[in-house]
Amino acid sequence: MSRSVRLDHGEGDDPRDRAVWRLRSRGCWDDAAALIAPRAEQDAAVAVRRAALLVERCMFTAGGWAEAEDALRSAEALAVDDVVRGAAACERGQLAYAATVLGVRDRADEARAALGRAAALLPPNSPVRSVLDFRRGLLAEHLADNPQAARAAYRRAHAGASAHGDALLSSFTWRHLAGLALRDGELTEARHGFTESLRLREELGFLVGMAPALVALAGVQGEPEAGRLRAEAQRLFRLLGGVPTWLSGVLSPDRPLPETGC
Repeated sequence: MSRSVRLDHGEGDDPRDRAVWRLRSRGCWDDAAALIAPRAEQDAAVAVRRAALLVERCMFTAGGWAEAEDALRSAEALAVDDVVRGAAACERGQLAYAATVLGVRDRADEARAALGRAAALLPPNSPVRSVLDFRRGLLAEHLADNPQAARAAYRRAHAGASAHGDALLSSFTWRHLAGLALRDGELTEARHGFTESLRLREELGFLVGMAPALVALAGVQGEPEAGRLRAEAQRLFRLLGGVPTWLSGVLSPDRPLPETGC
């Protein structure tokens, strides 16, 4: 997948790309998608990038499903090569997974099929293979209850993210590997992974992803540090207008953080 297809982190020279990242990182997915909408009408890679923004909004807000579906259909219609088709299939798999794990509608079979198509289409050296591995790990962990397969997929994704310099994906793989470590009772390993995930999101300025990272780290810390982390998560949650929506009601010591993929 070319860089234009990926959701980058605004580190390039294009002011529009930097603006898209700033909006995305603050949970303003509609505004970010609108910035690239004119280009997305003709450029399949940009169309996939726009669809990915709207799919991410669904995961964080549990809303906007119709808009994400429309954007995906447009991207799929424009795609003429395997790389872009594979990228679009990866996003369709993520949308179906999000609908399933958030309880909107059971689309687990669609998610598996779409990620399988992506695996068949994407070349071995594609940076998006790392994203695909991560998402296959999500399916293995949360839909198939197969932590061994999930761990293997997360580790492949983590290695790929490191190789391609994808710090944001690394923040996700650290977090989910840490979650599996916690599930196995490996508290030190879990604490390290959650700490690394939070550090990367802070360095990138991925504000919308910081509250979940703070709550996850709080779950493996003792007081008073755990309380401080939860208070900061609560502050960010309010600042962003209650996003991620599924975080509402879990910012307390006795409520576990739902593992959605964020």
